Amino acid sequence: IDLELEAIEKGGYEHFMLKEIFEQPRSIMDCMRGRMDSASGRLTLGGLREYINKLVNADRVLIVACGTSWHAGLVAEYFFEEFCRVPVEVEYASEFRYRNPVIREGDVVIAISQSGETADTLAAIELAKSKGAIIFGVCNVVGSSIPRTTHAGAYTHAGPEIGVASTKAFTAQLTVLYMIALIVAQRKGTISEQKYHEMLVEMENVPSKVEKALKLNTQIQIIAEEFKDARNFIYLGRGYNFPVALEGALKLKEISYIHAEGYPAAEMKHGPIALIDQEMPVVVIATKDGSYEKVVSNIQEVKARKGRVISIVTEGDTLIPKMSDYVIEVPATVDPLMPLISVIPLQLLSYHIAVMRGCNVDQPRNLAKSVTVE
Repeated sequence: IDLELEAIEKGGYEHFMLKEIFEQPRSIMDCMRGRMDSASGRLTLGGLREYINKLVNADRVLIVACGTSWHAGLVAEYFFEEFCRVPVEVEYASEFRYRNPVIREGDVVIAISQSGETADTLAAIELAKSKGAIIFGVCNVVGSSIPRTTHAGAYTHAGPEIGVASTKAFTAQLTVLYMIALIVAQRKGTISEQKYHEMLVEMENVPSKVEKALKLNTQIQIIAEEFKDARNFIYLGRGYNFPVALEGALKLKEISYIHAEGYPAAEMKHGPIALIDQEMPVVVIATKDGSYEKVVSNIQEVKARKGRVISIVTEGDTLIPKMSDYVIEVPATVDPLMPLISVIPLQLLSYHIAVMRGCNVDQPRNLAKSVTVE
């Protein structure tokens, strides 16, 4: 009977992970529902109301998290600095809690966790609280420990995530973090009204663009077939796509047990380029943005060393497909929101490679859904 129930809960998908990848247009929408309206410019997060001025007046924002949540924090660092003009530091909770970090009165901590029970993140919260910091939580599981120990925060409302490798929780965390940053930026006056409205409109368009990216599933399966026996992978990205490269590499490691490394594309010259030969697949997140030309030259460097390039590009790109072995086209959006879309093909790629290798996708070896012990 348990198996039957499980099959029903998977809603026709082979694995929870695939179901959760395909739920993302809805989970991103659920995350914004009732909180945001681009027509009126309304953006409210009830759980922040009481303490929002602490964020507006913060001298520094410290983000603590582990794993995929840490990658969401890294994306948040980029757009909090861009839109809110506040210094941001992103820390692994496990490192933060065991050193003697400098926390001052004007500092605000944002703790990110899907489960709300991550042991290291909870310990980091307690440490920061003891030093007088105001703590905001971004969490998925309602009533879990993190919402109970933080001063304020917001739920991601992504629904239960059963697959151990986090997918929809990541995009929901990003969505909440974007909303927090935009609220703060508007109150501080560090974003123009025009840009603010443009961001809200673009955010409302994200679910349909994610839907479109999910239609690449069959094409990604063909690419997965080609690379399922690879021993190593390198993922490269710049700017907002650098944390996406880290996340893509982590997904592959977690569920297919292939060694993968994410790198800022320009750092490749500082070591990893020595690894590149015809046996080394290189995934490049090369969507059109401020550093596009630089990424093009990074791809040329990989090709010159006979590396095999899988490029994630913006729809309509004619330059990068000419120099790549495989190309995945995703819909265009503004740079800061691109991670919500560019991560989708990477989730699907790791999923299909893992299935083809016969791995247990929903419960990878040695991993737990929430790390509640040290």
